[in-house]
Amino acid sequence: MTLDRLKTLTRTRRLSRREFIQQAIAAGITVAAAEGLFTAMARAEPKKGGRFRMGLGSGSTNDTLDPGSIPDTFNQVVAWGALRSSLTDVTADGTIVPDLAESFESSPDAKQWVFKLRKGVEFHNGKSVDANDVVASFQYHLGADSKSAAKPLLADLTEVKADGKDTVVFTLSNGNADFPFVTYDFHIPIMPAADGKVDWESGIGTGPYVKSRYEPGARFEGKRYANYHGQTYFDEIEVLSIIDVAARMNALITGEIDFADRADLKTLPMLQRNPGVVVSEIAGFAHYTAPMNCTVAPFNDKNVRLALKYAVDRQELVNKILLGHGTIGNDNPLAKGVPFHADPKEQHAYDPDKAKFHLKAAGLQSLAVDLSTADAAFAGAVDSALLMKEQAAKAGIDINVVREPNDGYWSNVWLKKPWCFCYWNGRTTADAMFTTAYVTGAAWNDTFWSNAGFDKMLAAARSELDANKRAGMYAELQNLVAEDGGALVLMFNNLVNVHSDKLAHGPVAPNYDVDGMKIAQRWWFA
Repeated sequence: MTLDRLKTLTRTRRLSRREFIQQAIAAGITVAAAEGLFTAMARAEPKKGGRFRMGLGSGSTNDTLDPGSIPDTFNQVVAWGALRSSLTDVTADGTIVPDLAESFESSPDAKQWVFKLRKGVEFHNGKSVDANDVVASFQYHLGADSKSAAKPLLADLTEVKADGKDTVVFTLSNGNADFPFVTYDFHIPIMPAADGKVDWESGIGTGPYVKSRYEPGARFEGKRYANYHGQTYFDEIEVLSIIDVAARMNALITGEIDFADRADLKTLPMLQRNPGVVVSEIAGFAHYTAPMNCTVAPFNDKNVRLALKYAVDRQELVNKILLGHGTIGNDNPLAKGVPFHADPKEQHAYDPDKAKFHLKAAGLQSLAVDLSTADAAFAGAVDSALLMKEQAAKAGIDINVVREPNDGYWSNVWLKKPWCFCYWNGRTTADAMFTTAYVTGAAWNDTFWSNAGFDKMLAAARSELDANKRAGMYAELQNLVAEDGGALVLMFNNLVNVHSDKLAHGPVAPNYDVDGMKIAQRWWFA
């Protein structure tokens, strides 16, 4: 067990002094050092109280509390991080741990998983959580007409049933060593059920905050739930959608909010000079993409897709859009911190001559395409499109930049226009990322890419329990996505957020932005 992991467990009161010292000794720390460390942490014990206000650069009037379709950070923080809980949770160091579950274990072939529920957990309306709520919450995503983004993650789930009030048994058609991570997905929180039907409209959940006010794409307010089964600190939270980055930064500086995501990188040095502002930056799993619809001409031609991949100077994008706060993408959506990450064999470095070669292979001398963009996709998206236009021109490619409205971007542009921009938080496992966005027919497969070989190998990798064999399979899957897929993975953006120096927190999770979407639960006022 690592030192950070020990600190996290202690801070969340999952380890007593005695347990901490025992684990610290096992990790090679002396008794004296362990005693001193535990005492120092105890003195820095998080405090309860206060109203936490955050401003987020996402949100739309089309937003919903429906967990199967929550589209952006605003609703992920609200509908999952504040209102609801999942069977499992992932710590800042990437460890899967029980949340609503008390424990989980699998059969030797990982085809059956048994989850024991934590006793005494209640929904915000006072109803006790039982196995029937869990069954209905999972079945909600499985219907024939379901368009839930979680549906492909549960494609191998053949049965979910209650075994008494406190036990749920999941049966899979194929083994899945990562199934506990599937139950952590933010689309699959546990909701109250009656007669097999879940209630998602009310926002009633088992999360740390009870809904007081919800205006889609504008504002959420919540109060701490007295009977929450875990630890949380703020008395109240307020989440504001502030799309304009300048307005968001100004709201922080003037004290209107305590936290802002997606910091304005252009003014970051000025923000850092403000004595009341703290900059938080970590290299996470998040990335910016330009998905092409592979079913629509000219993107249905692999050579056109490759031409565009070679026509983009990713390093220039990192330098000018991220101002160095990130790394280049190579059309592989798995960040280096994701288990089984592998660099694709082909590196799509900027090469206008190679772009021209692939255009010629597609029977084209030149190419004219529209690229839909709005800064709602990610901060700097419009500037990115204009840079890409300049870069691609050297390869004989004319990119017409179409500026779309910020409001409604995720419902009217993404998954609708043939070529646009997208922001991905990434996923904790390779399987989750590929299953959510790259497998044939997935609701969030924004490239509409279909590769039978990819689908077959992904299913095999999911059920392979030998780590070395899985690594080889996932390496090949990353090669397939990079070379044949329809997503230009442009860059991995560091998670750069800013907050008041009155806030305190433990280790920050890299898997999703805003501390794994759990900031309202994990942070406190010092």
